[in-house]
Amino acid sequence: MLYLKRIVLICCVLVVHSGFSQEHPNLILTKQGVKDIKSQLGNVPLFDATLAQVKAKVDAQIKIGIEVPVPKDMAGGYTHERHKLNYITMQEAGVLYQILGDEIYAIYVRDMLMKYAELYPGLPRHPQERSYARGKLFWQCLNDSNWLVYTAQAYDCIYEYLSKKEVKHLEKKLFKPMADFLSVDTPQFFNRIHNHSTWGNVAVGMIALVMNDDALIDRALYGIKDLKLDAGKDNDGGDIFVEGQKAGFLANLEEPFSPDGYYTEGAYYQRYAMYPFMIFAEALHNVKPETKPFQYKEGVLLKGVDALLNLTDKDGEFFALNDSQKGMSYFTESLVSSVDIAYYYGTKDASLLSIAKEQGRVQLDQTGLAVAVAVRDGKEKPFVKKSRLLRDGAKGDEGAIGILRSTKHDAFTLVMKNAAQGLSHGHYDKLSFSLFHEGNELLQDYGLARFVNIEQKNGGGYLKENKTWAKQSIAHNTIIQDETSQFNGDYEIGSKHHSDMYVFDVENLDVQIVSAKEKNAYPGTLLQRTMVMLNHEDFEQPVVLDLMQVNADAKHQFDLPFYYFGQIISTSFDYTKGETLSPLGKAHGYQHLWKEGEGASTTGDAALTWRNNNTFYTITTSASKEDDLIFGRIGAHDPEYNLRPDPVFIVRKNTDHALFASVIETHGSYSTVSELAKNAFSSVKSLKVLQSSVDYSAVEINMENGDSLVFIMANSNASKTEKHNLIINDKTYNWTGVYYFNKQ
Repeated sequence: MLYLKRIVLICCVLVVHSGFSQEHPNLILTKQGVKDIKSQLGNVPLFDATLAQVKAKVDAQIKIGIEVPVPKDMAGGYTHERHKLNYITMQEAGVLYQILGDEIYAIYVRDMLMKYAELYPGLPRHPQERSYARGKLFWQCLNDSNWLVYTAQAYDCIYEYLSKKEVKHLEKKLFKPMADFLSVDTPQFFNRIHNHSTWGNVAVGMIALVMNDDALIDRALYGIKDLKLDAGKDNDGGDIFVEGQKAGFLANLEEPFSPDGYYTEGAYYQRYAMYPFMIFAEALHNVKPETKPFQYKEGVLLKGVDALLNLTDKDGEFFALNDSQKGMSYFTESLVSSVDIAYYYGTKDASLLSIAKEQGRVQLDQTGLAVAVAVRDGKEKPFVKKSRLLRDGAKGDEGAIGILRSTKHDAFTLVMKNAAQGLSHGHYDKLSFSLFHEGNELLQDYGLARFVNIEQKNGGGYLKENKTWAKQSIAHNTIIQDETSQFNGDYEIGSKHHSDMYVFDVENLDVQIVSAKEKNAYPGTLLQRTMVMLNHEDFEQPVVLDLMQVNADAKHQFDLPFYYFGQIISTSFDYTKGETLSPLGKAHGYQHLWKEGEGASTTGDAALTWRNNNTFYTITTSASKEDDLIFGRIGAHDPEYNLRPDPVFIVRKNTDHALFASVIETHGSYSTVSELAKNAFSSVKSLKVLQSSVDYSAVEINMENGDSLVFIMANSNASKTEKHNLIINDKTYNWTGVYYFNKQ
């Protein structure tokens, strides 16, 4: 009996101390990785430059000293920004300790962690009561999770520098309580499918890997099991819990990503979520390689990086899909990490090296070293962005994002959104589009209504105008029926539906087509939009042909807005500009639009020419004398100037069926030096609708040079082998495939 007791005691001791048996660092940096880095220092310019920049930043913070203030501020406030700077500096200091071996960095991290271990046990939830899931260090658990994801890396880097007593103290007073707080104490944050939860799952998982806590790792991967909650809403109106739904890191990897790597919330939030996704995948690969994170769902994380890079304009800025702050690009730190990790754990795609070279810095680990060495050795190849269809939905069957790029030096990019709702960050803008010329927005998507981390504007959080304006259909270049947003602006209804892709055909680079249908946005109304990027000798630049086919079971008011930038040069129709301003409507975003002017066409079409960035643009659109042509501007009912005063041109028809047909043309230039305008006039003489029905949409583009171009879209049969015979105005058109395009 005594012998058995001794055996049990020995086993218990081994279990208790199993956490100390693994080597550190092993999370992101590894022992071998550190050796490899040290052997290359001074010989890899990109890595060396990054290391020098990080060292200068951290040294400056060490000189200032440690400050761990009692939390009180919203995003952008002092305490918020101080705690954010602390976790970034700790992570970087930990890396410097491993690479440079200077104890000053380990001491800095240790002393700051001890300060947090002293502060944290007595902290209540944050005093700012704005979040559905208040944190302790920050106003929302999301930011507490950011803190833990970064700090776990710092802790891993100095783990072996600490005494066992210090390790025990930090884990008892700080890390384990924080992991429990973010998960079991705040299940409405942790147990859901959302980018917030991804950060929470990864935060718990990262610290669990350092502490070698299998129970926490299981919680991070699979969520809190057997959880019962009442359904509720987050700050953005999204569900915080759905009965029976999966949760945890793997569920957040499975559900929001399509097989093409598109993340349903859109590029802006995909960019934000890719850091925790990729950094935890790297950590799992290093500590628990049996999980095979980079092979999960047929390598969806690696596909996600590729998809995200393709969701950018010529300058690397992400397209404004759903809630998106404009200007965010792949130069952000999260994409530096993602590109390096994808290169290292993927197929060593040399085109990723060109992105890394543009970014000008690398992650300070073995992945960043590999990228920097390859760049040094001149192995990079251009990252070529091509026309691309990115399916939405976990199975790829919930619509898609269609991207058309011109063949002339990536000068034009068209992005058409035919996807799912996009969770709580989604907008009501099915069949909407945005258009870019030389990296500049030609026709824009508004993006979000928020001043991120600017405290004066609602504490840096979302503004009420995000719901009353930015999410509403009228804020986008898409169709609106009866001044009511698609799905009545109801999140629950919108989340049940998605648009259906009809055609994506880019085989002929001179006639690239994306077409989709939407039958649920307005009951009884079938919408189909076909957008064509045309390269043709009659046009100076590639043009976009936009065919919005509307077929309803009753007469309605339909509005199709075009949000342009620049100053109006001329119109082909008469209009009256009002002496006073009044809102265009009362709800669904219309209350935020000033009506500036109104006109009508007597010729069957209408042309608007404007100038922006010394380039001329013209929209020629079909319009009967009964149609209204409205000039508007954002800014009504906006007492705090939360909205940008951007202009809009709206085509309004009252009908039960119609084809909104438009040609969007770029032409000419203006020199402010010579003060001369070149090709300031459109080359389109007229645009005629030849056919408008459920089965066919047909237009004739008459050019100033005398040419006539006819485009016909078969709306009901997308087969490439189907033969069509259509008689229009006593003329017979025969063709095979979904479209006809020819000069008459």
